Amino acid sequence: MRPIHVLSAALVLTLAGCASTPATTSRTTVDAPPMRGMATTSSVMNASVALASASGSLVSGKLTAMPMGDGVHFRGEIGGLAPNSTHAIHIHQKGDCSAADATSAGDHFNPAMRAHGKPGTAVHHVGDLLNIVANSDGVARVDAHAQGVVLGGGAANDALGRAVIVHAAADDYTSQPAGNAGSRVACGVIASR
Repeated sequence: MRPIHVLSAALVLTLAGCASTPATTSRTTVDAPPMRGMATTSSVMNASVALASASGSLVSGKLTAMPMGDGVHFRGEIGGLAPNSTHAIHIHQKGDCSAADATSAGDHFNPAMRAHGKPGTAVHHVGDLLNIVANSDGVARVDAHAQGVVLGGGAANDALGRAVIVHAAADDYTSQPAGNAGSRVACGVIASR
């Protein structure tokens, strides 16, 4: 009987050692703990953005927003841009377009406090979107995805009620804190429909 107890004790010790190994490994491979207050599910299924001109521009447009995959997807058109020009578009912290230059919308939406960067890469603001390009008529067709945000619910990453800003220049995706995108030429608030 004694050999069975020794074998059982050895098996228990071996299994205990194996059980702790994956936990240690998984802790060391995680980049950063998830931020408290972040949501993964939207409570609002459809929203819209009415973009009005800012900074003396003639830029305006309309976007729809809807939850999709790991974030919120924006579609629509923006007109009044220079023909064949490239422009940054971002979600900003505040849903306030009252200032003539749209500075009332605050900085980029960045609840995780990360550096500015290109969407789809490891480090970027949740409000960072890919640049839009106007056609020869000065109209940009928007098909942009904001990764890591939701619509509604009031979580830290809730984009509902925040502003979408179109900038005068392209985002270079590297300059801090906002990609050297120039003045704000249009502003609109993300509102439920």
